[in-house]
Amino acid sequence: MIDWNFHSRAHACQACAVPFQDRQPYHTLLFDQKSEYVRLDVCDACWQKQYSQGANDRRGFISHWQGVYEVPPAVAVDPIQKETAETLLRKLIELNDPQYRAASFILAVMLERKRLLKVKAQTTEGGQRVFIYEHPKSGDVFTIPDPNLQLNQLEDVQRQVGHLLEHGFAPVEPPAAAAAAPAVPAEAAESTPAPQPAESPVTGS
Repeated sequence: MIDWNFHSRAHACQACAVPFQDRQPYHTLLFDQKSEYVRLDVCDACWQKQYSQGANDRRGFISHWQGVYEVPPAVAVDPIQKETAETLLRKLIELNDPQYRAASFILAVMLERKRLLKVKAQTTEGGQRVFIYEHPKSGDVFTIPDPNLQLNQLEDVQRQVGHLLEHGFAPVEPPAAAAAAPAVPAEAAESTPAPQPAESPVTGS
């Protein structure tokens, strides 16, 4: 099964290596390499010459769309980093932890409704739908599987998303009382039975 992943837009044609100019049309091709999706951005000339003829399967890719390249604006350094749905989604994709699969899907849907992401294609992998999202401004592509959420799971996932948006991934500090607890003498430790590990809660995905 291909997990969700992230692909940045290239700043030059990946066939002829000529840099893209501002407002230049380009073509994005998505290839299924079984273990991952591979993105290729090419100029119109290379598209016409190498990829435009024949059916998609004969040309080797599973999806194609056209975009307009925009020179990335200079990014101002924000001294106060605020967690947004977009930054959180990018962090979850980078983390690639299955326990956040449903949260990533919910965040992608939220961003789609705000028109910050657009569904460019839909495919199936191992019987599971996979949505191909594109960020219209940056051209970044996100591939996110559909976790097939049930209605009775939505509330827990929404609560998880809200917690992540508010608190992020900050590590939990140990309680001060525990840090200041006195050491147990060796004799007492030998006579004290070892604690049993607590059962870990099962997180739905």
